Amino acid sequence: MALDAEGSQAVKAQVKLRELILAGELPAGARIAELAIVEKLGMSRTPIRAALMRLEQEGLLEALAGGGYAVRVFSERDVADAIEMRGTVEGLAARLAAERGVPGEILNEARQCLARIDDLLAQPRLNDAAFSRYVELNQRFHTLLREMAGSPVIARELDRVVSLPFASPSAFVAVQAGSAHSRDMLIVAQDQHREVLAAIERREGARAEAIMREHSRLAQRNLREALRSHSQRMPGVRLIRPQ
Repeated sequence: MALDAEGSQAVKAQVKLRELILAGELPAGARIAELAIVEKLGMSRTPIRAALMRLEQEGLLEALAGGGYAVRVFSERDVADAIEMRGTVEGLAARLAAERGVPGEILNEARQCLARIDDLLAQPRLNDAAFSRYVELNQRFHTLLREMAGSPVIARELDRVVSLPFASPSAFVAVQAGSAHSRDMLIVAQDQHREVLAAIERREGARAEAIMREHSRLAQRNLREALRSHSQRMPGVRLIRPQ
């Protein structure tokens, strides 16, 4: 098998294994039986082993002393710390963007992204399709924020931070879909999006940083809601143990 084909198979195995873990089919604390995974996914051992190594690096699996891997169990504090770290790095990105200035085309794209979110939130009630679209646009805005900093170092750190389990900007948005106050929470988040963009345009670095730090607090609130409600919309929450 060619090297690029092996790499493609490893990526596919990684995606499928992640889905099994987050869906609860491989429960928290369970030891991964390599042969069983090979049979379940219909792939050879080589891409499966590569996928297991990548998921260990990603944080969903932990290497066992005697060899092999187990599905990692997260404490509420683990996840809260990852979210806090994301807020800190995004705050730094926002401050650098304000201090250094941002190209007009990136600012325009950010404005257009927020305008599309406004259109979604203009609906009196959001269905599943609207929530999915919100997740896409929310992710895009946060990606643009990373680009605004104009720093490969910050971009690399943000990529690393958001790859941590449950630390991405939209990790707990699905929880809101079942909440009576879901639209209200998204409106608060959208207001913060607009405020941070305005602060960046006005070159107010300290304010931009503070807003993004506060923005991550919404994810902390959604984490607590997910644990309290045992949300069926987010099966991966089963990997998290309340404090």
